[in-house]
Amino acid sequence: MNYLNPEADIQKSGSELPHWQQGGALQLVTFRLGDALPLSLMREWQEERIRWMAAHPQPWSVEVGAEYHRNFSAKIERWLDQGMGSCLFADPDARQVLADCLMRFEGERVFHQAWVVMPNHVHVLFSPKVPMEKLVQAWKGHSARLLGKGPIWQRDYHDTMIRDEDHHANVLRYIRRNPLKAKLAEGKFTLWERSGG
Repeated sequence: MNYLNPEADIQKSGSELPHWQQGGALQLVTFRLGDALPLSLMREWQEERIRWMAAHPQPWSVEVGAEYHRNFSAKIERWLDQGMGSCLFADPDARQVLADCLMRFEGERVFHQAWVVMPNHVHVLFSPKVPMEKLVQAWKGHSARLLGKGPIWQRDYHDTMIRDEDHHANVLRYIRRNPLKAKLAEGKFTLWERSGG
């Protein structure tokens, strides 16, 4: 498995939310439907985050990074799991369209480890073989066109480069458990994992 190498160069892209890629290093990407989180909640979250970031300049210690995750990343995850918005992917036909898009370039442009399609968001653990932003753009753009409902996705996405085996195991566990944590009934999500993953 190819993990983040702190000594090697990292390619950065994105203007608002920076995205990091290091060759084919394993990535976790989360993207959501545009209506998955109400604008009022997101404004409040952003204001709180701006204040917190001003008081905690980077680089962060492990403890400060964990505090950031508790205060901000985990809050978004909890909100997404509440099933707000249209929840387009509660429909099995819509989930199948997205699943087909995710797997379209498997082994060619991407090597998947695991993914889960939730009613209003998606978690994908993979090694990119091309620029990551092009993969995410293809998944989102192609699925939106096939579903024929106009622009359905949030503008950006959240990514995390996998640091080591423990981080990898934790992310796999998170993906597997996300439907249970969100109290989703069978048939309201699609979970895929590479055999032996």
